[in-house]
Amino acid sequence: MTLSAQVVNGLEQYQGILVWVGLGSLGLFIISLLLLPWLIRRIPADYFKRPQPEGWALLVRPQTLIRNLIGLLIVIAGFIMLVLPGQGILTILIGIAVMQFPGKRDLERWLVQRRGVLKTINWIRETARIPPLQL
Repeated sequence: MTLSAQVVNGLEQYQGILVWVGLGSLGLFIISLLLLPWLIRRIPADYFKRPQPEGWALLVRPQTLIRNLIGLLIVIAGFIMLVLPGQGILTILIGIAVMQFPGKRDLERWLVQRRGVLKTINWIRETARIPPLQL
Protein backbone atom coordinates (compact mmCIF):
# COMPACT_ATOMS: atom_id res chain seq x y z
CA MET A 1 0.00 0.00 0.00
CA THR A 2 1.41 3.39 -0.99
CA LEU A 3 1.88 6.28 1.41
CA SER A 4 -0.91 8.32 -0.21
CA ALA A 5 -3.33 5.40 0.16
CA GLN A 6 -2.41 5.11 3.83
CA VAL A 7 -3.02 8.84 4.34
CA VAL A 8 -6.42 8.62 2.63
CA ASN A 9 -7.36 5.60 4.77
CA GLY A 10 -6.25 7.45 7.91
CA LEU A 11 -8.31 10.51 6.97
CA GLU A 12 -11.36 8.37 6.27
CA GLN A 13 -10.95 6.72 9.65
CA TYR A 14 -11.06 10.11 11.42
CA GLN A 15 -13.60 11.77 9.13
CA GLY A 16 -16.10 12.50 11.93
CA ILE A 17 -13.47 14.12 14.15
CA LEU A 18 -12.16 16.19 11.24
CA VAL A 19 -15.66 17.45 10.46
CA TRP A 20 -16.15 18.54 14.09
CA VAL A 21 -12.73 20.23 14.16
CA GLY A 22 -13.61 22.06 10.96
CA LEU A 23 -16.99 23.18 12.32
CA GLY A 24 -15.39 24.27 15.58
CA SER A 25 -12.79 26.24 13.65
CA LEU A 26 -15.49 27.96 11.61
CA GLY A 27 -17.45 28.74 14.78
CA LEU A 28 -14.41 30.28 16.50
CA PHE A 29 -13.69 32.33 13.39
CA ILE A 30 -17.24 33.73 13.28
CA ILE A 31 -17.28 34.45 17.02
CA SER A 32 -13.94 36.27 16.79
CA LEU A 33 -15.18 38.36 13.87
CA LEU A 34 -18.22 39.40 15.88
CA LEU A 35 -16.74 39.89 19.36
CA LEU A 36 -13.25 41.29 18.80
CA PRO A 37 -14.22 44.62 17.24
CA TRP A 38 -16.75 45.18 20.02
CA LEU A 39 -14.17 44.37 22.71
CA ILE A 40 -11.45 46.51 21.07
CA ARG A 41 -13.81 49.49 20.99
CA ARG A 42 -14.37 49.12 24.75
CA ILE A 43 -10.65 49.54 25.64
CA PRO A 44 -10.10 53.07 26.95
CA ALA A 45 -7.71 55.12 24.78
CA ASP A 46 -5.51 55.85 27.82
CA TYR A 47 -5.50 52.22 29.04
CA PHE A 48 -1.71 51.92 28.89
CA LYS A 49 -1.18 55.30 30.60
CA ARG A 50 -3.40 54.60 33.61
CA PRO A 51 -1.86 53.44 36.89
CA GLN A 52 -2.16 49.70 37.27
CA PRO A 53 -3.08 47.70 40.37
CA GLU A 54 -0.25 45.46 41.55
CA GLY A 55 0.20 42.55 43.89
CA TRP A 56 -0.91 38.99 44.30
CA ALA A 57 -3.67 39.97 46.76
CA LEU A 58 -5.85 40.82 43.74
CA LEU A 59 -5.99 37.17 42.73
CA VAL A 60 -7.86 35.82 45.76
CA ARG A 61 -11.05 37.87 45.37
CA PRO A 62 -13.98 35.84 43.92
CA GLN A 63 -14.70 38.36 41.13
CA THR A 64 -11.02 38.27 40.12
CA LEU A 65 -11.05 34.48 39.99
CA ILE A 66 -14.10 34.53 37.70
CA ARG A 67 -12.52 37.21 35.47
CA ASN A 68 -9.32 35.19 35.27
CA LEU A 69 -11.20 32.02 34.32
CA ILE A 70 -13.08 33.84 31.55
CA GLY A 71 -9.85 35.48 30.38
CA LEU A 72 -8.05 32.14 30.36
CA LEU A 73 -10.76 30.62 28.17
CA ILE A 74 -10.41 33.55 25.73
CA VAL A 75 -6.59 33.16 25.71
CA ILE A 76 -6.93 29.43 24.98
CA ALA A 77 -9.30 30.22 22.11
CA GLY A 78 -6.71 32.71 20.82
CA PHE A 79 -3.96 30.09 20.85
CA ILE A 80 -6.26 27.71 18.99
CA MET A 81 -6.88 30.47 16.43
CA LEU A 82 -3.14 30.75 15.81
CA VAL A 83 -3.32 27.42 13.96
CA LEU A 84 -6.99 27.49 12.92
CA PRO A 85 -8.81 30.34 11.16
CA GLY A 86 -9.39 33.31 13.42
CA GLN A 87 -7.73 36.38 14.84
CA GLY A 88 -5.44 34.61 17.29
CA ILE A 89 -3.13 37.37 18.51
CA LEU A 90 -5.96 39.84 18.97
CA THR A 91 -8.00 37.23 20.83
CA ILE A 92 -5.06 36.47 23.11
CA LEU A 93 -4.68 40.18 23.79
CA ILE A 94 -8.36 40.54 24.69
CA GLY A 95 -8.18 37.50 26.98
CA ILE A 96 -5.17 38.92 28.78
CA ALA A 97 -6.92 42.29 29.08
CA VAL A 98 -9.83 40.59 30.88
CA MET A 99 -7.50 38.89 33.39
CA GLN A 100 -5.76 40.45 36.40
CA PHE A 101 -2.26 39.36 37.43
CA PRO A 102 1.05 41.05 38.31
CA GLY A 103 3.04 42.06 35.22
CA LYS A 104 -0.05 42.02 33.01
CA ARG A 105 0.42 45.54 31.67
CA ASP A 106 3.99 44.81 30.52
CA LEU A 107 2.82 41.69 28.70
CA GLU A 108 -0.06 43.55 27.05
CA ARG A 109 2.23 46.37 25.95
CA TRP A 110 4.66 43.82 24.47
CA LEU A 111 1.84 42.11 22.54
CA VAL A 112 0.37 45.39 21.25
CA GLN A 113 3.79 46.49 20.00
CA ARG A 114 4.09 43.40 17.75
CA ARG A 115 4.15 44.20 14.04
CA GLY A 116 0.71 45.12 12.78
CA VAL A 117 -1.22 44.57 16.02
CA LEU A 118 -1.44 48.21 17.13
CA LYS A 119 -2.15 49.29 13.56
CA THR A 120 -5.05 46.81 13.32
CA ILE A 121 -6.44 47.74 16.74
CA ASN A 122 -6.35 51.45 15.93
CA TRP A 123 -7.92 50.84 12.50
CA ILE A 124 -10.85 49.08 14.18
CA ARG A 125 -11.16 51.95 16.67
CA GLU A 126 -10.92 54.55 13.86
CA THR A 127 -13.78 52.96 11.92
CA ALA A 128 -15.93 53.35 15.06
CA ARG A 129 -14.76 56.99 15.48
CA ILE A 130 -13.01 56.13 18.76
CA PRO A 131 -9.59 57.66 19.63
CA PRO A 132 -6.58 55.38 19.04
CA LEU A 133 -4.80 53.60 21.88
CA GLN A 134 -1.97 55.63 23.40
CA LEU A 135 1.17 53.71 24.36
